[in-house]
Amino acid sequence: MKNIFVAFLFLISIASNAQKIIAGPMLGHTDFRTAKVWVHFKADLKDAVLSFTEKNNKTNPPIIVNFSTLPGGDFNIATATLTGLEPGKTYNYSITQKNSKEVLATGSVTTQTLWQWRTDPPAFSFITGSCAYINEPRFDRPGKPYGNDSSIFETMAKEKADFMLWLGDNWYTREVDYYSDWGLHYRPAHERAMEVYQPLLKAMPHYAIWDDHDFGWNDADKSYPLKETSREVFKTFWSNPSYGENNQGIYSKFTWNDVDVFLLDDRWFRSNDEMPDSLNGKANENKRMYGKQQMEWLKNALLQSNGNGSINFRIIATGSQVLNPMSPYDCFRHFSLEYKELMDFLTETKINGIVFLTGDRHHSEVIKAERTNAYVLYDITSSPLTSGSHKFGGPEKNNPYRVAGIDNIQNYSKISFSGTRKDRKMKVEFIDTKGNILTDWSVDAKQLR
Repeated sequence: MKNIFVAFLFLISIASNAQKIIAGPMLGHTDFRTAKVWVHFKADLKDAVLSFTEKNNKTNPPIIVNFSTLPGGDFNIATATLTGLEPGKTYNYSITQKNSKEVLATGSVTTQTLWQWRTDPPAFSFITGSCAYINEPRFDRPGKPYGNDSSIFETMAKEKADFMLWLGDNWYTREVDYYSDWGLHYRPAHERAMEVYQPLLKAMPHYAIWDDHDFGWNDADKSYPLKETSREVFKTFWSNPSYGENNQGIYSKFTWNDVDVFLLDDRWFRSNDEMPDSLNGKANENKRMYGKQQMEWLKNALLQSNGNGSINFRIIATGSQVLNPMSPYDCFRHFSLEYKELMDFLTETKINGIVFLTGDRHHSEVIKAERTNAYVLYDITSSPLTSGSHKFGGPEKNNPYRVAGIDNIQNYSKISFSGTRKDRKMKVEFIDTKGNILTDWSVDAKQLR
């Protein structure tokens, strides 16, 4: 009975101090021996620390880590980096104020398993999706709310997934946000603080790319005047392993078991969509989505990955669809010079295991693209999480390139990997707000060679 009473007091202590944390803790990039924990504290709370210890290890004392405050203006956002961890171990952490026993939050993080040169790659999964709109009526457009059932985030939090990958439009800036540093910081701070998000934030590590609505305004391109601020906002609210090169863009890469994930930036270098795709019958060399710097990085990163015998799948994640020939909207195909450049590169260098993962479209589908003397490419689109959706229509109603798809319903995707190193399989499930599987699709690594 005494233990029950002590546990009750502990929970009461956490609840009473939770108001000192506006959002989080959120797990960020996690590898074999390090992990990041992100928190949005109350503005007057500047003396928080994180202590962690290996689960079930009662011999070693907790290690205490200070938080590093991130640029956020009026928003007191910070991260703590756990170091010296061991592969394949779970660590419990607690967040307190210095010289205080009051517990502000608790959680756990599990490092990646060191399987290379030892065993087959572990079975694992991640969840993904795009287009998360949270209603704020005083700033929304009049009429029917654009944001829908946010309980989808509670369902996602219950998935036994290894990480979450946000595919862009992770929040929607409004007219009141577009034109100021403060406004661009306010929007994600407001969304992230919603109670419905909190279980998902701490359930698993989070990675992200952006698209137009969390970069700037609708269809934003490289001319967006506050793009540098948007980049700082992105770096403040996500904990990716890196953010572009030479202070340009937010592209990056990480590895999870036998999968390399390339996080592309489809906005920083992007020409306006209305820029002519061809001039005098030739592809317009000035119309680019990814830009020369990022494309050069991607080519080298893919070649490095292709030489790594432990990698079976190479997922290229980007905000806009890549392969859909029937799309009248945002699609890499409408940037024909860069599109041909990348497709030729993939064919000539025989890069194995390529799958594209995209968002934006407010429906989910798998698009296939046949190639001459090369394996079929697939583009998996996952959308929307909470924003408006639609039915397939126009030239896409009976898209002959679609091998699986769902429309007019909120959903997220769960992508799972299983099998031995030489017989690996990737499975995609599109799942609704209640956790029901709407449809699925799979591909073997052997088909991508």
